[in-house]
Amino acid sequence: MIKTRLATFDDVDELQQLIGLSVRGLSADYYTDRQIESSIKYIFGIDSQLITDGTYYVAEKDGVKVGCGGWSKRNTLFGGDQHKDVEDPLLDPAKDAARIRAFFVHPDHARQGIGRQIINVCEDAAKANGFTSFELGATLPGVPLYKAMGYHAVERIGVTMPDGELLGIVKMRKD
Repeated sequence: MIKTRLATFDDVDELQQLIGLSVRGLSADYYTDRQIESSIKYIFGIDSQLITDGTYYVAEKDGVKVGCGGWSKRNTLFGGDQHKDVEDPLLDPAKDAARIRAFFVHPDHARQGIGRQIINVCEDAAKANGFTSFELGATLPGVPLYKAMGYHAVERIGVTMPDGELLGIVKMRKD
């Protein structure tokens, strides 16, 4: 059985490792090795603001961390601490969409409902905080899951990383 709980700062080192495994293991059919390594270095990682806000979750199976993901009431759409602006202003639930953020599943546990379970927890928590719509920046391997959960593509974004590599992201929304 998968148990979901709020992440703490004690989880960060293990989650950083999980994120690297997830991106390397699940993105190979969608991105080049250089794009994958660059994205781990420059974009993907823990956004510590989510842990501080109490909106980032860990999924565990038999005590082993197998997934993570969160939601945010702040403006940043995607990326870890290394990718975002210093200031991350709060959103207004009456007019803004909550952000679904930083979803990663260990490749050995992919396609077992872990991502779906965390998204449901996040959407429920965001709704309890007054949000009625959701936006996210999906990596290409994540698009099928988000579509299956009612999200639709809004825009394709090409993120140029500091080393010149370009990473395709799909901005998606659910109302």
